[in-house]
Amino acid sequence: MIAPSILSADFGRLGEQVAEVEAAGANRIHVDVMDGHFVPNLSMGAITVKGIRPFTKLPLEVHLMVEDPGRFLDGFVKAGADSFIVHLEVLPDPRPMIEQIRGMGKKVGLAFNPDLAVEKIEPYLRDIDLALCMTVFPGFGGQPYIPESTGRIAKLRAMANAHNPACEIEVDGGIDEKTIGEAARAGASVFVAGSAIYSRASGATAAVKHMAALAAAK
Repeated sequence: MIAPSILSADFGRLGEQVAEVEAAGANRIHVDVMDGHFVPNLSMGAITVKGIRPFTKLPLEVHLMVEDPGRFLDGFVKAGADSFIVHLEVLPDPRPMIEQIRGMGKKVGLAFNPDLAVEKIEPYLRDIDLALCMTVFPGFGGQPYIPESTGRIAKLRAMANAHNPACEIEVDGGIDEKTIGEAARAGASVFVAGSAIYSRASGATAAVKHMAALAAAK
């Protein structure tokens, strides 16, 4: 599944660009939310989700790269978000947050950065819809894929198979035409791509189709 990240889109044409990737076959829209504390950057808020909601029927996946994710949930739910991904690093026990998001009728995922042991997510795999293995350190688009990520994806997929085979394995960071096949072979099933889609010379439509074909070919 291809999940274009609008962090790399042209915000002057955001609605148009979201509609374009949906028509091209994208499976969901990835919304990166940064607070300038958990990661060294600031990005969009609930108003962005509200703005793009009328332009697509695709699920809107909100990736909360923030220190206090609970503060943001209500606003994004009202704006039209369909799922939330929160970071293990800021949740000593993620279960209350998982239950809170489920109580809102939304899907829930847990993310972890490249310097967190993959095993840290294992106790929670039964309780989530998605596990996001960051393949760069979050904060800025356009970073190169960290090669060690491939082994971490494979380890995560094996753990998910043991505890919750339906759990999606998502990857985010440096995913492009050179790395998507490697990540897919390791066990990833959802691929977040920003600059590889929205900065491609041939256009976003061609990029989505090409990336989907590469992921399927493995």
